[in-house]
Amino acid sequence: MEKYKELISTYKDFPKNGIEFKDVLGIVQEPEIFKKLILDMSSSQIIKNAEAIISIDARGFIFGSAISLLASKPMIVARKPGKLPGELLKKSYNLEYGQNSLCIQKKALQKYNTYAIVDDLLATGGTVNCVSNLIESNKKEISGILVVVELLKLRGRLKIKIPVESFITF
Repeated sequence: MEKYKELISTYKDFPKNGIEFKDVLGIVQEPEIFKKLILDMSSSQIIKNAEAIISIDARGFIFGSAISLLASKPMIVARKPGKLPGELLKKSYNLEYGQNSLCIQKKALQKYNTYAIVDDLLATGGTVNCVSNLIESNKKEISGILVVVELLKLRGRLKIKIPVESFITF
C-alpha cells in the first residue's frame, strides 16, 4: 500500500478552495504497479460475486476496464449527462464540492442482475450512492463497491449499505 500511496499526488484547493484532490493517475503511469493493483482488485470477492462491472465516469473507467478484461466480466459505464445515447436512467447527487448527475443506459442493465461498482475514489459516498440507487431502482443487486482510494476522514463508507473494499486509504 505504501508504494501505491507514493504515486498519488495531492492538489490543494482543486477543484475549489478547501478540497485536497487525490490524483491516482501516477499509478497508471507505472505499468508494473498498475498491473499489481489490477490483479489485486480483480481477485476481490466483490468482483467474483458480480455478473458485470459498472465503472464510474471518468477515472473509474481506467480501473473498471482493466478489471473487466482480467476478470472476463462485461463493463457498463455510469457517465455524466450528455455522453450516452439511448434511453437512460439518470440521477443527481451531491459532491463534497458541488452537484452532478450520472446516467446509465437502460438497455445495458437488461442482461445482468448483479453488479460490482468500480471507481477511483470514495470520499463522501455521493457518487457511489447515486449509482447504487440507479441500479437498485431497476431491481438489480450490487455485490459491493471497489475503489482504489478511500478518504477515511470523510466517512463515505458509513453512508453506503453495501460492502466496500478500498486498496489505499488516507
